[in-house]
Amino acid sequence: MNYKFQIEKHEVLFKKYFQLEEYALSHELFAGGDSPVFTRELFERGQVVALLPYDPVQRKVVLIEQFRIGAIKDEETPWLLECVAGVVEAGEENDEVAIRESREEAGCEITQLHKIAHYYVSPGGTTEQCMLYCGIIDSTGIGGIHGLPEENEDIRVDVIDVEQAFEWLRDGRIKSSATIIALQWLALNEATLYPQIASR
Repeated sequence: MNYKFQIEKHEVLFKKYFQLEEYALSHELFAGGDSPVFTRELFERGQVVALLPYDPVQRKVVLIEQFRIGAIKDEETPWLLECVAGVVEAGEENDEVAIRESREEAGCEITQLHKIAHYYVSPGGTTEQCMLYCGIIDSTGIGGIHGLPEENEDIRVDVIDVEQAFEWLRDGRIKSSATIIALQWLALNEATLYPQIASR
């Protein structure tokens, strides 16, 4: 069923690198009738692409590590292990962003893309949507420090055995949602994508 909502007021509270908006709205209730008018702040973030580079021959994944302001209050560290990721700019296709960011952030050349999921990152307060991929690579020679200095990127690239990455996932060392989803997907689909792995 398609429920209806009514926007009474909308304004932009802040606009710089990101944008913060405020809505006053009401919507239909499951029990019938309409809600009272209420306000919600909305963080306008747009579309992002994330990608887990995966080498099926050597059974390795590429994870990047960088400082994240959103994790500045983390009890352990604000440096997070993550997938490659980037913002989709106007006129760009998702797969183009995945390939570009893989080169810029990790020095990886993608030979094949597998779609994992398209999801809302945190719909209670932001518009951000993520298109998540697994990208097939040859991990030989991958590693080092990457990123664009003009964007204040300082990214360490690590090539990790798949089983080690799965262990970090189980232990809670992986805290980025896209990376958690991607590794869980790989755990479920690796043998299906590459049947020879199941016989190892």
